[in-house]
Amino acid sequence: MRRKIDRPHFFLPLVAFLTVASSAISSHAGSTLDNIRLRGEVRCGVNTSLAGFSAKNALGNWAGMDVDICRAIAAAVLGSGEKVNYLPMTGSQRFVALKNDDIDILLRNTTFTLARDASLGLRQTVVTYYDGQGFLVPLKSKVGRATQLKGKTVCVQAGTTSEKNLADFSRNQGLNIKALTFDRQESATGAYFAGQCAAFTDDASALASARSTNALDQNEHQILPEQISKEPLGAMVRRGDEEWFNAVSWVIYGLIEAEEVGITQANIDHLKTNSGASKAGRWLARANARGPQIGLSREWAYRALRTSGNYGEIFERNLGGKSPLRLPRGLNNLWSEGGMHYPIPFF
Repeated sequence: MRRKIDRPHFFLPLVAFLTVASSAISSHAGSTLDNIRLRGEVRCGVNTSLAGFSAKNALGNWAGMDVDICRAIAAAVLGSGEKVNYLPMTGSQRFVALKNDDIDILLRNTTFTLARDASLGLRQTVVTYYDGQGFLVPLKSKVGRATQLKGKTVCVQAGTTSEKNLADFSRNQGLNIKALTFDRQESATGAYFAGQCAAFTDDASALASARSTNALDQNEHQILPEQISKEPLGAMVRRGDEEWFNAVSWVIYGLIEAEEVGITQANIDHLKTNSGASKAGRWLARANARGPQIGLSREWAYRALRTSGNYGEIFERNLGGKSPLRLPRGLNNLWSEGGMHYPIPFF
Protein backbone atom coordinates (compact mmCIF):
# COMPACT_ATOMS: atom_id res chain seq x y z
CA MET A 1 0.00 0.00 0.00
CA ARG A 2 1.33 3.45 -0.96
CA ARG A 3 2.37 5.60 2.03
CA LYS A 4 0.41 8.77 2.52
CA ILE A 5 2.67 11.82 2.82
CA ASP A 6 1.74 14.28 5.52
CA ARG A 7 1.94 17.26 3.17
CA PRO A 8 1.52 20.07 5.72
CA HIS A 9 4.51 18.82 7.77
CA PHE A 10 6.55 17.99 4.67
CA PHE A 11 6.16 21.46 3.16
CA LEU A 12 6.44 23.46 6.40
CA PRO A 13 10.26 23.94 6.31
CA LEU A 14 10.12 24.85 2.61
CA VAL A 15 7.32 27.37 3.16
CA ALA A 16 9.19 28.92 6.08
CA PHE A 17 12.35 29.20 3.99
CA LEU A 18 10.53 30.80 1.06
CA THR A 19 8.79 33.25 3.38
CA VAL A 20 12.09 34.40 4.89
CA ALA A 21 13.78 34.57 1.48
CA SER A 22 10.87 36.54 0.02
CA SER A 23 11.03 38.97 2.92
CA ALA A 24 14.78 39.45 2.47
CA ILE A 25 14.40 40.05 -1.25
CA SER A 26 11.51 42.49 -0.86
CA SER A 27 13.48 44.56 1.67
CA HIS A 28 16.07 45.23 -1.06
CA ALA A 29 13.67 45.14 -4.01
CA GLY A 30 14.16 47.54 -6.85
CA SER A 31 17.28 49.23 -8.10
CA THR A 32 18.74 52.26 -6.41
CA LEU A 33 17.67 54.42 -9.36
CA ASP A 34 14.08 53.17 -9.04
CA ASN A 35 14.06 53.85 -5.31
CA ILE A 36 15.50 57.33 -5.76
CA ARG A 37 12.80 58.19 -8.27
CA LEU A 38 10.08 56.88 -5.96
CA ARG A 39 11.55 58.78 -3.02
CA GLY A 40 12.16 61.94 -5.03
CA GLU A 41 15.62 62.63 -3.60
CA VAL A 42 19.20 61.37 -3.61
CA ARG A 43 20.55 60.59 -0.13
CA CYS A 44 24.15 61.73 -0.20
CA GLY A 45 26.52 60.83 2.65
CA VAL A 46 28.95 63.73 3.17
CA ASN A 47 31.53 64.91 5.67
CA THR A 48 30.18 66.36 8.89
CA SER A 49 31.98 69.66 8.27
CA LEU A 50 34.92 70.13 5.91
CA ALA A 51 35.07 73.49 4.17
CA GLY A 52 35.67 73.18 0.45
CA PHE A 53 34.14 69.69 0.27
CA SER A 54 31.00 69.61 2.42
CA ALA A 55 30.01 72.06 5.13
CA LYS A 56 27.10 74.36 5.88
CA ASN A 57 27.65 77.96 4.83
CA ALA A 58 26.53 81.17 6.57
CA LEU A 59 23.00 80.68 5.22
CA GLY A 60 22.79 77.13 6.60
CA ASN A 61 23.05 75.52 3.16
CA TRP A 62 25.43 72.70 2.31
CA ALA A 63 28.31 73.77 0.04
CA GLY A 64 31.54 72.28 -1.31
CA MET A 65 32.96 70.11 -4.08
CA ASP A 66 31.28 66.90 -2.89
CA VAL A 67 28.00 68.78 -2.45
CA ASP A 68 28.19 70.13 -6.01
CA ILE A 69 28.83 66.64 -7.39
CA CYS A 70 25.83 65.30 -5.44
CA ARG A 71 23.77 68.15 -6.91
CA ALA A 72 24.90 67.24 -10.43
CA ILE A 73 23.93 63.59 -9.89
CA ALA A 74 20.51 64.58 -8.54
CA ALA A 75 19.96 66.87 -11.52
CA ALA A 76 20.88 64.06 -13.93
CA VAL A 77 18.57 61.57 -12.20
CA LEU A 78 15.67 63.71 -10.96
CA GLY A 79 15.94 66.87 -13.04
CA SER A 80 16.85 69.16 -10.12
CA GLY A 81 20.00 69.68 -8.08
CA GLU A 82 17.83 70.65 -5.12
CA LYS A 83 16.52 67.12 -4.68
CA VAL A 84 19.34 65.98 -2.37
CA ASN A 85 19.24 64.97 1.28
CA TYR A 86 22.72 65.56 2.73
CA LEU A 87 23.45 63.17 5.57
CA PRO A 88 26.64 63.93 7.57
CA MET A 89 28.75 60.84 8.18
CA THR A 90 31.63 60.24 10.59
CA GLY A 91 34.60 58.18 9.43
CA SER A 92 33.49 55.14 11.40
CA GLN A 93 29.81 55.12 10.37
CA ARG A 94 30.02 55.97 6.64
CA PHE A 95 30.55 52.46 5.21
CA VAL A 96 27.89 50.85 7.41
CA ALA A 97 25.40 53.52 6.40
CA LEU A 98 26.01 52.89 2.70
CA LYS A 99 25.93 49.11 3.04
CA ASN A 100 22.67 49.28 5.05
CA ASP A 101 20.99 51.47 2.41
CA ASP A 102 20.76 54.49 4.71
CA ILE A 103 22.41 56.53 1.93
CA ASP A 104 22.57 56.06 -1.84
CA ILE A 105 26.05 57.41 -2.42
CA LEU A 106 29.04 58.18 -0.23
CA LEU A 107 30.92 61.35 -1.20
CA ARG A 108 32.90 62.04 1.93
CA ASN A 109 36.64 62.42 1.26
CA THR A 110 36.87 58.65 1.04
CA THR A 111 40.12 57.07 -0.16
CA PHE A 112 39.95 54.28 -2.72
CA THR A 113 41.88 51.15 -1.68
CA LEU A 114 41.91 47.48 -2.67
CA ALA A 115 41.05 46.46 0.89
CA ARG A 116 37.90 48.59 0.88
CA ASP A 117 36.86 47.55 -2.61
CA ALA A 118 37.30 43.86 -1.79
CA SER A 119 35.90 43.61 1.72
CA LEU A 120 33.10 46.12 2.34
CA GLY A 121 30.45 45.04 -0.15
CA LEU A 122 30.79 48.46 -1.74
CA ARG A 123 32.12 49.70 -5.06
CA GLN A 124 34.44 52.57 -5.92
CA THR A 125 33.40 54.71 -8.88
CA VAL A 126 35.53 57.63 -10.15
CA VAL A 127 38.31 59.60 -8.44
CA THR A 128 37.08 63.14 -7.84
CA TYR A 129 40.15 64.51 -6.01
CA TYR A 130 43.79 63.38 -5.89
CA ASP A 131 45.21 64.08 -2.46
CA GLY A 132 47.95 63.01 -0.05
CA GLN A 133 48.21 62.94 3.73
CA GLY A 134 50.23 65.66 5.45
CA PHE A 135 50.70 67.43 8.79
CA LEU A 136 49.54 70.81 10.07
CA VAL A 137 51.70 72.37 12.79
CA PRO A 138 51.90 75.72 14.60
CA LEU A 139 54.57 77.94 13.07
CA LYS A 140 55.87 78.78 16.55
CA SER A 141 56.69 75.10 17.18
CA LYS A 142 59.66 75.37 14.78
CA VAL A 143 58.75 71.93 13.39
CA GLY A 144 59.76 71.99 9.74
CA ARG A 145 59.75 68.29 8.84
CA ALA A 146 57.49 65.41 9.77
CA THR A 147 60.36 63.47 11.35
CA GLN A 148 60.62 66.23 13.98
CA LEU A 149 57.32 64.98 15.44
CA LYS A 150 59.19 62.14 17.19
CA GLY A 151 57.53 61.29 20.52
CA LYS A 152 54.87 63.98 20.07
CA THR A 153 51.06 63.73 20.13
CA VAL A 154 49.23 64.04 16.80
CA CYS A 155 45.46 64.55 16.42
CA VAL A 156 43.76 62.30 13.87
CA GLN A 157 40.24 61.18 13.03
CA ALA A 158 39.43 57.59 13.98
CA GLY A 159 38.29 55.04 11.39
CA THR A 160 40.15 56.66 8.50
CA THR A 161 43.13 55.78 6.34
CA SER A 162 44.82 58.79 7.98
CA GLU A 163 44.88 56.93 11.31
CA LYS A 164 46.45 53.85 9.71
CA ASN A 165 48.94 55.86 7.67
CA LEU A 166 50.06 57.75 10.78
CA ALA A 167 50.71 54.48 12.62
CA ASP A 168 52.65 53.08 9.65
CA PHE A 169 54.71 56.26 9.26
CA SER A 170 55.54 56.38 12.95
CA ARG A 171 56.55 52.72 13.05
CA ASN A 172 58.59 52.80 9.83
CA GLN A 173 60.46 55.94 10.88
CA GLY A 174 60.87 54.89 14.51
CA LEU A 175 59.15 58.07 15.73
CA ASN A 176 56.91 56.73 18.53
CA ILE A 177 54.21 59.27 17.62
CA LYS A 178 51.25 59.20 20.02
CA ALA A 179 47.94 59.32 18.15
CA LEU A 180 45.06 61.15 19.81
CA THR A 181 41.94 59.95 17.99
CA PHE A 182 38.52 61.54 17.62
CA ASP A 183 35.35 60.19 16.05
CA ARG A 184 34.44 63.47 14.35
CA GLN A 185 36.52 65.64 12.03
CA GLU A 186 35.67 68.86 13.85
CA SER A 187 36.63 67.32 17.20
CA ALA A 188 40.11 66.47 15.91
CA THR A 189 40.66 69.93 14.43
CA GLY A 190 39.25 71.58 17.55
CA ALA A 191 41.67 69.67 19.77
CA TYR A 192 44.61 70.70 17.59
CA PHE A 193 43.72 74.39 17.62
CA ALA A 194 43.14 74.16 21.40
CA GLY A 195 46.76 73.04 21.77
CA GLN A 196 46.10 69.42 22.76
CA CYS A 197 48.33 68.07 19.97
CA ALA A 198 51.64 69.06 18.44
CA ALA A 199 50.20 68.44 14.98
CA PHE A 200 47.04 67.49 13.12
CA THR A 201 47.22 64.95 10.29
CA ASP A 202 44.77 64.44 7.45
CA ASP A 203 44.62 64.81 3.69
CA ALA A 204 46.42 68.00 2.65
CA SER A 205 43.17 69.49 1.35
CA ALA A 206 41.52 68.85 4.73
CA LEU A 207 44.43 70.55 6.48
CA ALA A 208 44.01 73.62 4.28
CA SER A 209 40.28 73.56 5.01
CA ALA A 210 40.84 73.32 8.77
CA ARG A 211 43.37 76.15 8.72
CA SER A 212 41.03 78.36 6.70
CA THR A 213 38.03 77.67 8.93
CA ASN A 214 39.42 77.32 12.45
CA ALA A 215 42.65 79.28 12.75
CA LEU A 216 42.48 82.75 14.28
CA ASP A 217 45.38 83.60 11.96
CA GLN A 218 46.12 81.27 9.05
CA ASN A 219 49.69 82.54 8.91
CA GLU A 220 50.40 81.02 12.35
CA HIS A 221 50.04 77.46 11.01
CA GLN A 222 51.88 75.66 8.23
CA ILE A 223 51.35 72.44 6.29
CA LEU A 224 54.62 70.49 6.30
CA PRO A 225 56.11 69.74 2.86
CA GLU A 226 56.02 65.92 3.12
CA GLN A 227 53.04 63.83 2.12
CA ILE A 228 53.11 60.33 3.55
CA SER A 229 50.49 58.66 1.36
CA LYS A 230 48.49 58.62 -1.85
CA GLU A 231 44.84 59.51 -1.26
CA PRO A 232 42.64 59.16 -4.38
CA LEU A 233 39.24 60.32 -3.13
CA GLY A 234 35.91 59.61 -4.79
CA ALA A 235 32.34 58.40 -4.70
CA MET A 236 31.31 54.95 -3.47
CA VAL A 237 28.07 53.02 -4.03
CA ARG A 238 26.77 49.60 -3.01
CA ARG A 239 28.07 46.58 -4.86
CA GLY A 240 25.61 44.70 -7.06
CA ASP A 241 23.71 47.61 -8.61
CA GLU A 242 25.32 48.10 -12.01
CA GLU A 243 22.78 50.65 -13.24
CA TRP A 244 23.38 53.04 -10.33
CA PHE A 245 27.15 52.52 -10.54
CA ASN A 246 27.07 53.44 -14.23
CA ALA A 247 24.89 56.50 -13.66
CA VAL A 248 27.15 57.90 -10.92
CA SER A 249 30.34 57.11 -12.83
CA TRP A 250 29.24 58.69 -16.09
CA VAL A 251 27.90 61.85 -14.45
CA ILE A 252 31.32 62.39 -12.82
CA TYR A 253 33.17 61.56 -16.03
CA GLY A 254 30.83 63.98 -17.80
CA LEU A 255 31.76 66.83 -15.44
CA ILE A 256 35.45 66.23 -16.21
CA GLU A 257 35.11 65.77 -19.97
CA ALA A 258 32.85 68.82 -20.23
CA GLU A 259 35.78 70.93 -19.02
CA GLU A 260 37.97 69.28 -21.64
CA VAL A 261 35.61 70.11 -24.52
CA GLY A 262 34.82 73.62 -23.24
CA ILE A 263 31.28 73.39 -21.83
CA THR A 264 30.53 75.77 -18.95
CA GLN A 265 27.51 76.99 -17.02
CA ALA A 266 27.72 80.23 -19.01
CA ASN A 267 27.59 78.67 -22.48
CA ILE A 268 25.59 75.49 -22.00
CA ASP A 269 22.18 76.95 -22.92
CA HIS A 270 23.61 78.33 -26.16
CA LEU A 271 25.29 75.01 -26.93
CA LYS A 272 22.07 73.12 -26.34
CA THR A 273 20.09 75.24 -28.82
CA ASN A 274 22.96 75.33 -31.34
CA SER A 275 24.21 71.78 -30.90
CA GLY A 276 25.52 71.34 -34.43
CA ALA A 277 27.58 74.52 -34.58
CA SER A 278 30.59 73.36 -32.50
CA LYS A 279 32.42 70.32 -31.16
CA ALA A 280 31.18 71.14 -27.64
CA GLY A 281 27.57 71.39 -28.83
CA ARG A 282 27.80 68.09 -30.68
CA TRP A 283 29.35 66.42 -27.62
CA LEU A 284 26.48 67.64 -25.44
CA ALA A 285 23.82 66.42 -27.89
CA ARG A 286 25.43 63.00 -28.25
CA ALA A 287 25.96 62.62 -24.49
CA ASN A 288 22.31 63.49 -23.82
CA ALA A 289 21.18 60.97 -26.44
CA ARG A 290 23.01 58.18 -24.59
CA GLY A 291 21.07 58.86 -21.38
CA PRO A 292 18.47 56.07 -21.72
CA GLN A 293 21.27 53.52 -22.19
CA ILE A 294 22.57 54.29 -18.68
CA GLY A 295 19.16 54.64 -17.04
CA LEU A 296 18.95 58.43 -17.34
CA SER A 297 16.92 60.91 -19.38
CA ARG A 298 17.89 62.49 -22.68
CA GLU A 299 18.80 65.72 -20.88
CA TRP A 300 20.94 64.20 -18.12
CA ALA A 301 24.25 65.82 -19.15
CA TYR A 302 22.66 69.22 -19.77
CA ARG A 303 20.93 69.19 -16.39
CA ALA A 304 24.04 68.08 -14.48
CA LEU A 305 26.29 70.70 -16.09
CA ARG A 306 23.76 73.51 -15.90
CA THR A 307 23.37 72.79 -12.18
CA SER A 308 27.00 72.49 -11.07
CA GLY A 309 29.20 73.48 -14.00
CA ASN A 310 32.15 71.43 -15.24
CA TYR A 311 34.82 69.93 -12.97
CA GLY A 312 37.11 72.94 -13.30
CA GLU A 313 34.34 75.32 -12.29
CA ILE A 314 33.47 73.15 -9.29
CA PHE A 315 37.13 73.07 -8.22
CA GLU A 316 37.71 76.82 -8.57
CA ARG A 317 34.51 77.71 -6.75
CA ASN A 318 35.14 75.46 -3.75
CA LEU A 319 38.89 74.84 -3.50
CA GLY A 320 40.76 77.03 -5.97
CA GLY A 321 41.39 80.71 -6.51
CA LYS A 322 37.75 81.72 -6.00
CA SER A 323 37.62 80.05 -2.57
CA PRO A 324 39.17 80.86 0.82
CA LEU A 325 41.38 77.74 0.50
CA ARG A 326 43.11 78.88 -2.71
CA LEU A 327 44.50 75.41 -3.42
CA PRO A 328 46.42 74.92 -6.68
CA ARG A 329 44.93 72.48 -9.20
CA GLY A 330 48.15 70.42 -9.23
CA LEU A 331 47.32 66.74 -9.73
CA ASN A 332 43.66 67.69 -10.08
CA ASN A 333 44.23 69.37 -13.41
CA LEU A 334 43.16 67.73 -16.65
CA TRP A 335 45.62 65.25 -18.11
CA SER A 336 46.21 67.70 -20.98
CA GLU A 337 47.34 70.29 -18.41
CA GLY A 338 49.74 68.01 -16.53
CA GLY A 339 47.19 66.62 -14.06
CA MET A 340 45.70 63.20 -13.33
CA HIS A 341 42.12 63.65 -14.53
CA TYR A 342 41.82 61.54 -17.66
CA PRO A 343 38.10 60.91 -18.27
CA ILE A 344 37.00 57.82 -20.16
CA PRO A 345 36.09 58.95 -23.71
CA PHE A 346 32.37 59.25 -24.37
CA PHE A 347 32.56 58.51 -28.11
